Amino acid sequence: MTKSDLSFPKLRAVDPRLIVHEGRPLIMLRDPLQLTENILLVPQQMAPLLALCDGTRENARALSLAFALRFGVMIDERMIEQLLAALDQALLLDNHRFREARSRALDAYHQLPFRPPALAGKAYPAEADDLKRMLEGFVDGIVEPQSSIGRGVISPHIDYARGGPVYARVWKRAAKSAREADLVVLLGTDHYGGDSSITLTRQSYATPFGVLPTARKVVDALAEALGEEAAFAGEFRHRSEHSIELASIWLHYIRDGQPVEMVPILCGSFARFIHTDEKPESDAQLNSLLRVLEEKTAGRRVMIVAAADLAHVGPAFGGEVIDLAAREELKESDGELVELMKAGDAEGFFGAIKRVEDRNNVCGVSPIYLALRLLANARGESVAYDRCPADQDMTSFVSVCGVVLD
Repeated sequence: MTKSDLSFPKLRAVDPRLIVHEGRPLIMLRDPLQLTENILLVPQQMAPLLALCDGTRENARALSLAFALRFGVMIDERMIEQLLAALDQALLLDNHRFREARSRALDAYHQLPFRPPALAGKAYPAEADDLKRMLEGFVDGIVEPQSSIGRGVISPHIDYARGGPVYARVWKRAAKSAREADLVVLLGTDHYGGDSSITLTRQSYATPFGVLPTARKVVDALAEALGEEAAFAGEFRHRSEHSIELASIWLHYIRDGQPVEMVPILCGSFARFIHTDEKPESDAQLNSLLRVLEEKTAGRRVMIVAAADLAHVGPAFGGEVIDLAAREELKESDGELVELMKAGDAEGFFGAIKRVEDRNNVCGVSPIYLALRLLANARGESVAYDRCPADQDMTSFVSVCGVVLD
């Protein structure tokens, strides 16, 4: 490592978690791309220093001076240099070393016969029979009949331990359409994607039940319309992003293990549209995506799936404690969004989130919006809803829903 590797240090988009270790509050930093298994623990009081690592300050001295100007406290330059070296070692800085590691990993990803299930053996059983038994455990208690509708589905992407019953209800209701589909467009939340980014892959997604082949001709047409570089700039995030993976497993299971062509698309944040006067319906890239999908899937039995959770609220997400009254308020605000989904109202759905500046941190904004646009004039039904605990104290929650549209 040379000094130039640490010039103008810029922290990458990372996965920070606040933990307490031996009575000390620490920030645990992990690489969401999983280029390395290294985990970095940083004292909580150093969080403002991490925020200053934005690529605009040349070195440890500049960071020390900026910290002193902002907070009135000097940090020893040697301590900052040690922190930067540790960040670099963990590939958490956006620099040459990180980009080389990502390039090698992306080459290896392209050489694989398919995208392997990233969470198999961690979030769910890796063996098909064991996984089937697990999913059947969620489905067996459901007595609702299968629906003849199901051109579109809003499915969770939360872990099965918390969201299993909601997954089961929505996928059982839409089972007939899922089995009859010959193409599935699966729009998943890209938790680390850029603003309004659309990220494709030509790799097929595997599940413990087999492989769901990617519809390459559709992907190629999308890449031509969006621009090859833009469409695949963040492709490596497909390797570890869980949203498409967890929904695709239910799709594969409900089809009794039968494969179906799939178009997996990761959808980035809509923060730009939420906090400015720009509108998603006027965005050229998004409109190109929707136009090409409509053209290239015409005449086929297509199912549109949005793998999307709703609110993320409470101390676990930097918010206030969610007490009983706040839980009811959350249910009411989620209910408004679900009604707009049922009405197939993409602009109304986004407008409701923009009106409150996404105060509930809805992480499925972009896939739900795009699904509703693709399912123009769709009408549907709410199948399930839940508020899942996100901390041990039951003060933080993730809300999820299941909606079937036609």
